[in-house]
Amino acid sequence: MSYTLQQIAESLGANLDGTTTDAPIIGINTLELAKPGEISFLTNARYSHEAKKTQASAVICSDDFVALPKKGTAAMRCKDPHMAYAKALELFYHPPKYDPFIHSTASIDPTSHIGINTHIGPYAVIGPRAWIGDNSVILAHVVIYEGVTIGSDFFAHAHAVVRENCRIGNRVVIQNGVILGGDGFGFAQDSESKRWHKIPQTGVLVIGDDVEVQSNSTIDRAALGEARIDRGAKIDNLVQVGHGCIIGENTLLC
Repeated sequence: MSYTLQQIAESLGANLDGTTTDAPIIGINTLELAKPGEISFLTNARYSHEAKKTQASAVICSDDFVALPKKGTAAMRCKDPHMAYAKALELFYHPPKYDPFIHSTASIDPTSHIGINTHIGPYAVIGPRAWIGDNSVILAHVVIYEGVTIGSDFFAHAHAVVRENCRIGNRVVIQNGVILGGDGFGFAQDSESKRWHKIPQTGVLVIGDDVEVQSNSTIDRAALGEARIDRGAKIDNLVQVGHGCIIGENTLLC
């Protein structure tokens, strides 16, 4: 799909400064690689020199960026160029869509609840008394243990696991290989035999709305009470959150 520079600027709430064109804009690229017909972005002043020589048709930049890109390249000025860049990407990139569907190989316990418009992929497993909200996507080999409750618009990529009794809010995304609610690392040593005795991890993990956990990260449930990831937190790849931790709202953890 293509847009004009004016259409893009309006969608981003940006002001165009410099030479503009009605030629179609077909994508977004880095300052170094962008060509005419693409826009680029400057979110860090250290790359200003690249903006001055880019071939892009326009550069998203801050309101106070003084040096215009080279002649023939417009400045698309806005208060928050990093957010504008994110929104510009959404204009051109559209992720795969998953229609409501339950694959014949999926194993779904009859006591579970599956919300409307939900997609469940091959070999997914939904355990007893699990509750899955509406408009969810559960891809291949995802396992949802018993007693889990999940809100609407949940998205679980392949091979993710949600352990027993986790409570998950709305619009939560877990990427490939994520494990939510695994046992915490709790052991007591017998003073005589010196052997380690496993401490039962009897608590739960609570995930708030709009949380995203990226690939191969693990978040343990509490030994007692709750471990909690609050609304809007984003957790990067390969992060391990131990039992009983509380991660606050809108935290970036990487």
